[in-house]
Amino acid sequence: MDALVNKRIKQVLKGDQNAFSDIVSLYQHKLYQICYRMLGNNHEAEDIAQEAFVRAYINLHTFDQKRKFSTWLYRIATNLCIDRIRKKKPDYYLDAEVAGTDGLDMYSQLSSDNQLPADAVEQMELQDRIQYEISRLPDKYRSVIVLKYIEELSLQEISEILDMPLGTVKTRIHRGREALRKQLNNL
Repeated sequence: MDALVNKRIKQVLKGDQNAFSDIVSLYQHKLYQICYRMLGNNHEAEDIAQEAFVRAYINLHTFDQKRKFSTWLYRIATNLCIDRIRKKKPDYYLDAEVAGTDGLDMYSQLSSDNQLPADAVEQMELQDRIQYEISRLPDKYRSVIVLKYIEELSLQEISEILDMPLGTVKTRIHRGREALRKQLNNL
């Protein structure tokens, strides 16, 4: 796949703008997933993934073709996600009490068309809780946890994406797991 991507990159650099659409097709789903896992919001993930592709296209001339394109692209997206997280402040929390009600929270305001079996509901609640707890991790731990355990990237790829030494990646994964474990002890 790297050979195909490098061929398309060369075509883009020679002026064939349509060749970049092949690159987008190859990576759009995976890039969206990374963004969604980091941001937890469908629309923001789409925006950031699109922005990452735009930045990659604009800066394609700076890409070193001896490296993996996916690592370079994921680094762009991860940095954009971290920037968005830092700028964003939540306007509401789902577990906050709704004014004028007797202890009802925002969760009670969510509509549900389907009744799921109890096991499926418990599984979904657990996944949501884990995603929520991941979103509460500091940025430096959240990014490595998402890339390692959700996107299942190797330590070396994470090191390249985040542009940090392998030892630092290992340390942050360990500390991120410990922080997540402490947060999840209440389950």
